Amino acid sequence: MMASCRLLRTGVIVCGCLLAAASEPSAAGIGGIWDAIVVVNKVEIPFRFEIVQNGTRAEGFFFEGDRKVGSTSGTFDNGTLRLEYDHLNTTLEATYDGDRLRGTYGNRRSRAKPMEFRAERHSPITPAATPSPRVEGSWAMYRTAKDNSKLDVSWRLYLRQSASEVSGAILRTSGDSGTLVGRWRDGQLVMSHFAGERPLLFEARLNADGTLAVTLDRQFTYLAARTAEAKSKNIPEPPDLTRFTSMKDPSQRFHFAGPTLEGQTVSDSDVRFDGKVMVVTVGGSWCPNCHDEAPFLVELYKEFHARGLEIVGLFFENDPDLSVVRPRVLSFIKRYTVPFPILVLGTVDQAAAKLPQLENLAVYPTTLILGRDGRVRQVRAGFASAATGEEHLRLKREKRELIKRLLEEKPSRTRRTSGGDQP
Repeated sequence: MMASCRLLRTGVIVCGCLLAAASEPSAAGIGGIWDAIVVVNKVEIPFRFEIVQNGTRAEGFFFEGDRKVGSTSGTFDNGTLRLEYDHLNTTLEATYDGDRLRGTYGNRRSRAKPMEFRAERHSPITPAATPSPRVEGSWAMYRTAKDNSKLDVSWRLYLRQSASEVSGAILRTSGDSGTLVGRWRDGQLVMSHFAGERPLLFEARLNADGTLAVTLDRQFTYLAARTAEAKSKNIPEPPDLTRFTSMKDPSQRFHFAGPTLEGQTVSDSDVRFDGKVMVVTVGGSWCPNCHDEAPFLVELYKEFHARGLEIVGLFFENDPDLSVVRPRVLSFIKRYTVPFPILVLGTVDQAAAKLPQLENLAVYPTTLILGRDGRVRQVRAGFASAATGEEHLRLKREKRELIKRLLEEKPSRTRRTSGGDQP
């Protein structure tokens, strides 16, 4: 048995109901729940995986909390499993030896190195008999080693707990970690995340003063303290994500222009946007938190479009080849039933030049909310997904409240123009 897989062999908070509902696998097939791992930089990341088989057709599901992330196509034939995830631009290939699955999972980009993949049938373990330390709540965590300035910043950590089982997420400036799930075992809290992307191993021990000594991916060490106690532990306040990126000149209207995948040019000067409140999300189909944000944007569109809200996605991809980008963006649009235009403006390294009005555009998604006059009222870096619990609800609530206030403003008499700003 694989030691890494045993870490997750428990009815984890976020997906225990799914496991209980899963049918027993057929002896001749591969359908059912699996304890799987991917190997990243020699570190084993355990995660839960489900396979649904119907003859030679197969579907593979990762778990993002209680949400399933399914393959877009797949086969199981002659002992070989192949699953495609078009929205992630990834492929899983594995062989079945009657007991275990072994293979690779990786991005389809030509130079991308695939990860080793292994899986065995799910086998629950008995919960710990002794009480586990209580860690639920909001924490701040800070890098203890100073050898990499890019990581020398505070993050937020949100945890939920039931007995020895713990779930939660790390909220970085660039977005969150996805739903971490795991448990206390032998005095150590071990959680992990992998839902087709964002592989992460989280290990922590409780210090005598109530802080947590955290290690990520067996490499990076952090000190975590409850939010109310963080200052006394010399942990700086995490960055304000509404101030990370800004307009260089807030008095200007925000301008954009670019093509849809169908070749239609869309710009802020189009009549359809006259006097409208707008949400503009700067992201990409490769961006995990852009996938997290998409369902919420669709909710907003359905809720407020009839009252004067428009939404536009400005995508910067990580591959210049449109033949690679196109199916991935189309899959993104289809997966979330996106009703608003998505423009593909170029690659990530072109973003600052294509959107020169923004200062410090470095996080995806970065989401702007514009008033009826075309001026930016809020810029927020990143997106707190459902994995962050109350932070996710607060973000959604605040955005809804801002949009409602802006919709109550009288429409501007002056049309947006790409050639200049009129008072």
